Amino acid sequence: MKMESVKLVYFSPTGTTKAVVQGIVRGINPGTVELIDITGPDARKQPLVTSENELLVIGVPVYMGRVPALLNEWLSAIQAHNTPTIYVVVYGNRVYDDALLELKNTVMKCGGIPIAGAAYIGEHSFSNSETPTAQGRPDKDDLHHAEVLGRKIREKLQSVSSISQVSDVHVPGNYPYGGVTKLWIVDFIAVSDACAQCGICAEKCPVGAVDAENSRLIDIEKCITCCACIKSCPQNARSMKPGLVKDASVRLHTLYSQRKEPEYFI
Repeated sequence: MKMESVKLVYFSPTGTTKAVVQGIVRGINPGTVELIDITGPDARKQPLVTSENELLVIGVPVYMGRVPALLNEWLSAIQAHNTPTIYVVVYGNRVYDDALLELKNTVMKCGGIPIAGAAYIGEHSFSNSETPTAQGRPDKDDLHHAEVLGRKIREKLQSVSSISQVSDVHVPGNYPYGGVTKLWIVDFIAVSDACAQCGICAEKCPVGAVDAENSRLIDIEKCITCCACIKSCPQNARSMKPGLVKDASVRLHTLYSQRKEPEYFI
């Protein structure tokens, strides 16, 4: 079974998930790749439709051990028709809990046939220069691992003549899923006088929580604490205020400093 075309889908506010799934696709080395970036709110208005003749690679970050809740509606609306699918989650060096199983089960219900699953490490969204957690990841070793996985996926696909010959892929996790999907509603972003109102933070926000006209205005009801606005600011004008999120950053740095390695299931 040869896959000439890949649909590469990712939600990646700070770029870590995008880097991982692109690494996997480099290893698969298909004829054509269609990038489908669902990070921005407008991109999630259109449903995804795939066929049996395409390979779907889908990557999401882990939020509190789960698939980000804001993606549930879009993921559940995918129209896959016996589409061979690679499921990827990226977590900040803590745990990925039930996220990979949740992603697999959700897309399987839409017609995605599991070929492989994987969990990679990306720099935690709360990581910063004072309290780094998984800083710089995915690094070159992670991306090499991703390319090797891509080659294994290609070999697996080439070893069968049709999707009906592929057996199920078992991934870790529990059902009912654990964890808390409700995100914090918290005012945690400080904006300094260095802010030039360039608007980059508003462009990078995956939920439209930053006001495009005045980036000091943040809708904390929409905010998903991804910290994309902080990490993307060219003036370094945005930072964490003392409080819940900054305390969590310290805990993560203290408790999860030991390097974890990627895992795959094929």
